[in-house]
Amino acid sequence: MSTPETNPAHPRDPFSVPAIWGNVPPRNRNFAGRTRLLATLHERLQAGTTAMPPQALHGLGGIGKSQLALEYLYLHQGEYDLVWWIPAENTPQITRSLSELGHMLGLAVQSEPGTVVAAVVDALRRGSPYGRWILVFDNAESPEQIARYLPASASGAILITSRYPHWDRVARPLEVDVLPREESTELLRRRGEDLTEDEADRLAEALGDLPLAIEQVAAWRAETGMPADQYLRLFEEKQSELLTFCSPGDYGRSVATTWNVSLDQIETIDPAAIQLLQICAFYAPEPVPRHLFAGARRGPIATEMDRALADEIQLGLAMREIQRHSLARIDPRTQALQVHRLVRSVLTIRMTAVEQDRMRQGAHMLLSAADPRNPRSPTSWERYAELYPHVLASGAIESADPWVRDLVVNTATYLQRWGDHAAALEFTRKAYAAWKDQFGEEETHTLTLARRLGSVLFTTGHYAEAAELNARSLELHDRMSPHGRRPSRPSEIREEHLDAMSAVAADLRAQGEFARALQISDEVYRLSERAFDEDDPVTLNAAHNLGVSLRLVGDFEKAYELDRRTRDVKAELFGTDHEQTLLTWVGLTIDQRELGRYDHARHRQEEVVSLYRRLMGDTDPATLHARRVLAVARRKAGDHHRARKLSEQTLELTRRRFGEEHPDTLASTLAVAVDLCHTGDLDGAALLGRRTAERYRESLGPAHPHSLSAHANLAITLRLLGDPETALDLDRAAYDGLVDRLGDDHVLALACETNLGSDLSALGRHAEARDRSADARDRSARVLGPDHPSTLAATANLAIDLQALGEKEEALALHTRTMDLMRQTLGANHPVTTELGEWIRANCSIDPLPL
Repeated sequence: MSTPETNPAHPRDPFSVPAIWGNVPPRNRNFAGRTRLLATLHERLQAGTTAMPPQALHGLGGIGKSQLALEYLYLHQGEYDLVWWIPAENTPQITRSLSELGHMLGLAVQSEPGTVVAAVVDALRRGSPYGRWILVFDNAESPEQIARYLPASASGAILITSRYPHWDRVARPLEVDVLPREESTELLRRRGEDLTEDEADRLAEALGDLPLAIEQVAAWRAETGMPADQYLRLFEEKQSELLTFCSPGDYGRSVATTWNVSLDQIETIDPAAIQLLQICAFYAPEPVPRHLFAGARRGPIATEMDRALADEIQLGLAMREIQRHSLARIDPRTQALQVHRLVRSVLTIRMTAVEQDRMRQGAHMLLSAADPRNPRSPTSWERYAELYPHVLASGAIESADPWVRDLVVNTATYLQRWGDHAAALEFTRKAYAAWKDQFGEEETHTLTLARRLGSVLFTTGHYAEAAELNARSLELHDRMSPHGRRPSRPSEIREEHLDAMSAVAADLRAQGEFARALQISDEVYRLSERAFDEDDPVTLNAAHNLGVSLRLVGDFEKAYELDRRTRDVKAELFGTDHEQTLLTWVGLTIDQRELGRYDHARHRQEEVVSLYRRLMGDTDPATLHARRVLAVARRKAGDHHRARKLSEQTLELTRRRFGEEHPDTLASTLAVAVDLCHTGDLDGAALLGRRTAERYRESLGPAHPHSLSAHANLAITLRLLGDPETALDLDRAAYDGLVDRLGDDHVLALACETNLGSDLSALGRHAEARDRSADARDRSARVLGPDHPSTLAATANLAIDLQALGEKEEALALHTRTMDLMRQTLGANHPVTTELGEWIRANCSIDPLPL
């Protein structure tokens, strides 16, 4: 149903104010002209019955694209419910801005700003809660960069500004050229009433009708009152100086000349102001937060600037001087300073090599002084988001300053923890390559960054590359430790060395080498206990990782006892709702689930997910993982339909968050395939199961236990669809692979053997089925206990096999005893109990455990 807010037939009051007006820069009160372009734009952006394409304003730097978009917003703001301005030079800026919009739209994102983007795009596409909206993607690099952020809507509108001309694939291009001469002279004379028509024409000619140059010269003359002839003479002098740097006819030369005139003047009036601008020349052409200049410094930069940075009044005067000469834009609300990219170029050209080096170092010094030094905390993410574009633009990764290198490591950590894995991978790879060449791979900061890069590679599924890097890092740590070997004495043990060992253990888990991973995890834990206190975060982290390895080898009792202690100590140290506590709590509920305590695991995991949602938001990576664990717990507890609903929602959120190929998406897809099977959608389960099994083979290799488990799950679905032959082939291959990798007493092999019995039964090979069921029952009883649901499933199937072989008394007695235990263990209304009462075979689906 359409509403007045969403129906184009009910236009808004043109004098009304948008309900949401976000990040829009202040209006340029001196804007003039562009009448035809504004009219064309308005005509194109009128709402219709079909989705209108985005409009891409493209043209050279300084041509006035952003100002044109900005003026359009102020002219037509009354036509929209929502107006949002998005700095679009790089992906993290886009995601940050859209995440802020998510908060404004009331989406449940809590502290995790990077995870709501897809939900925002979908809400705008649907026109909920606002139908009439307009987004501006300012200074976009290319169509590929922003295509996935463009919601299609009949009532919404999108404006793009870019220097890139080829937007035909995703938008309707509209070129912005220099001003018509009459508009150039109008702008000059509006701010200089003493100018004659001829003088204005001569100035416009000299400036090439470029809006940015004309605005700057108009501001200069308004400030100084310099006659036009005198300014033109000065302009000619400065232009000849620039011929060294700009080719004849280069449009940037006229722009650069106008700024050189102003820069010469401001350098005389206020040296601190020019030095402030020189620092900004090494930052991105994005707003530079004022706190960057007002915070503490670690050393001197330049005499006049040092005085200004130490005195708020002097700093304010320098910034006012910059604004008076239109050399930068200063946001009146935030006092952030933004220098146009062309001004940055001119400032760089004017500096000697020595000055450039000094000011670049000063830029790095200010950035490192503003480092919150806590990149894992959501409370620091906004600050890191402000610093990130300037860390990139300033070439901070090339700095040898230890404080700046700390900032680079922290930036990489922030990007990964914030959830922008693509940006984290690109940034960390580039920084590591630079440091490895410049400082060597054994240098302390390089090793630290190698650990971060290995973590990002692992998180994004680049397992082979992560393993190679982590193995090399551990080799270096071993070689550099006392006596050139693995440490053993407490005085020799270093946290970084333990981290390197833990990383290799994780790589072994990804390779399916669970027993070898357990050996290293156990060694790390023992070393941590020797070198650190029991409640030290290093020891607690090692304990958590040991719990992961214990689960994967199937030792759930030990994992449970260890995780329970670890969770309790973390809760005491950090609080129950701290993310470190919740991380181990999730592991604890998995332990409980695998021990067969399904109801308890489900109730505890419901609590954990509730805490995660409140702390991190619905779509934080940790919350998504916790939701997936909860969906499995619901299914195990017999709540199949609610499990499926949650797992499908989680898959959709994960897919939006990370894309189709991410390891978390793969795990979520497998969970949905299993839930489809349990709720009767066998065709859907088979389709998704085949796709997932193949992707596991490609990602982890065909012999990895997770790949084999995916094939075992697919076999269940195919047997239920009436294809027991193919199911038997899949289960045999999976069982043989699991036994070879993990041993015939591993819980995964036992589950697969139980299913093998069902395949044989479906083929009428009842004696073979009985033997399989009996062996699975005996082994499960020994490994998991006689009352474990998996043991009871194998026992129930054995009763059915005995009945098929005519051993009815024994079958009935076994069935009756198993039914009693099922009621006690799972409850009388659990689907497995109900099916067993009807003599229906139990299936043992496998839920791959986190690596």
